[in-house]
Amino acid sequence: MNIVPTLRKRRAQAVASVAVLALALTACGGGSGNSGSDDKAKAAGITLVKSGKLTVCTHLPYKPFQYKEGSDVVGFDVDLLNLVADDLGVKQDVVNIEWAQITSGAAFQAKKCDMGMGAMTITPARQAAISITDPYMDATQVLMTKKDSGIKSLADLRGKKLGAQADTTGKKYADDNAKANGYTVIPFNDLALQENNVKSGRVDAAINDNGVLYDYVKDNPDMTVAAEFNTGEQYGFGALKDGSGPKLVAKFNELLKKAKSDGKYNEIYKKWFGVEPKK
Repeated sequence: MNIVPTLRKRRAQAVASVAVLALALTACGGGSGNSGSDDKAKAAGITLVKSGKLTVCTHLPYKPFQYKEGSDVVGFDVDLLNLVADDLGVKQDVVNIEWAQITSGAAFQAKKCDMGMGAMTITPARQAAISITDPYMDATQVLMTKKDSGIKSLADLRGKKLGAQADTTGKKYADDNAKANGYTVIPFNDLALQENNVKSGRVDAAINDNGVLYDYVKDNPDMTVAAEFNTGEQYGFGALKDGSGPKLVAKFNELLKKAKSDGKYNEIYKKWFGVEPKK
């Protein structure tokens, strides 16, 4: 969920209210069979915000990276962070919170969570605010429209409305190219709202990460990905800038390297995207 802090001033009050109402959810499969003890975490020099749990903040939904399935939160990011939970012998709990709270580091400083997930693009601004893992996936921005819209590029949106998710690199890309292409950017607070507004015709197109929009198109045959933009993005997980944050980041990096060598990463990737990652 590639991120640039765009609408934060207008959303300050919303951020505070959502933070208060943040919902703790169970990550499916997290720490299966684990005792919930902090012993392994303590041995690694890691202090968790909640005993027996790896608490992970995100902003739902962002399918297929993290979304609710019944009472559980499932997805690609969830399965990857379960590698950390299992290694530490704890369960993963997910907290649904305002996205800007994660990327700014506020959620970690307030001890709301140990790590943050959400297909987060690694940017210099974020690296200055929080600890970020090694890249675990490449990404780019794409344009989604109705299949019969006739829209093939940003230039075809002149005089029309382009939906973008607030606080994302997709929003920044849309803003940066709006003047040259003559469209109006309409911000949405989450992915589901953005997708549904294209489908209903309230906006003419949407820009967001390739993984989420291709997943939506797969389940909605009346929609299509009309264009791709080579933005060269990479995803990472976030944590506190100091304290246990860098240790959790190092732990994930170690486990990611192992998962890529023993085939576990490919297995998780294929589970959520239907194919193995490109070499």
